[in-house]
Amino acid sequence: MKRKKIGVLILNLGTPDSPSVKDVRVYLREFLNDPRVIDIGKLARLLLVNLIIVPFRAPKSAKEYKKLFKIGHGKSPLLTYGKNLTKKLNAISNTDYSIELAMRYGSPSMEDVLGKMRLENYDQLYLFPLYPQYASASSGSTIEKAFKIINKWWVIPEVRVIGQFYSHPEFIQCILNRANKFNLNDYDHVVFSYHGIPERHVDKVYLDGKPCSDHSCETEINDDNTHCYKAACYATTRIIVDKLKLEPGKYSTCFQSRLGKDPWLMPYTDHVIENLGKKGSKKLLVFSPAFVADCLETTIEISEEYLNLFKENGGDKLDLVPSLNDNDDWAKSLDLIIRESF
Repeated sequence: MKRKKIGVLILNLGTPDSPSVKDVRVYLREFLNDPRVIDIGKLARLLLVNLIIVPFRAPKSAKEYKKLFKIGHGKSPLLTYGKNLTKKLNAISNTDYSIELAMRYGSPSMEDVLGKMRLENYDQLYLFPLYPQYASASSGSTIEKAFKIINKWWVIPEVRVIGQFYSHPEFIQCILNRANKFNLNDYDHVVFSYHGIPERHVDKVYLDGKPCSDHSCETEINDDNTHCYKAACYATTRIIVDKLKLEPGKYSTCFQSRLGKDPWLMPYTDHVIENLGKKGSKKLLVFSPAFVADCLETTIEISEEYLNLFKENGGDKLDLVPSLNDNDDWAKSLDLIIRESF
């Protein structure tokens, strides 16, 4: 019997090609014009993004990306980690499957990489968005675009999606491996900071018409909230907290990177960190379990901006637990998660 030829496409959010204002502008324009990211009417979104947000935000973001690219020796750390991870996965896949990397926004583009994969004539194609917790603006957008591209092929192979893995033991263990490098007793408080999304995004998950706030998202995963980003984030925190044996009151779950004036998931990370400093906390340890690779939101926003905010309000030290990046244990864990899906 012929062995099935399997291709796996791992996907992450993306990065500008360079920290120049021009390239950052191109990246932000593609990202923010996505209707799953800014979910308002098309005309309103075009005007808001192209005439207001991008012109004002691109120069500021470019300065932050310059810091990030400097840390990455002139390259995007997110892209470097992704390429290294792809090489490691191809090395340990033992020809059982082939791995490719693409970004939802920017390069390597999904169009180019899926075009290359089409020529390989795979029997099965797996799409694996590397977002631990499902959100329409990340996983949903990535999956939607992949299917739009594949839908144009004359021969469409069997296509499967490897979904959210926020509670997968392999994912959790890799986070614990990073945490083990820190002495938790040295810190006054532990912060679990997740990327934020507008509240209306999670409200849309519920088919009963009730808001997210009516579905016990902070305390349990149930049949109604299993696809809710907020519920998945809190579940990830609960699992890690249980493994680390953190006591109630010694940790917080919060959300960062909000944009605009509409309400986003709360509590906001900057508010939590500011209040901890004012209440006398001196040392914080921050996890970022929504990111599998360090990027602008972790390396710059948490390690620099939130550190400064904490110090301005009486704190002394803020340490970031590194993301999983391209470490060997993460590559081996991804291999196991992929093989479980066959």
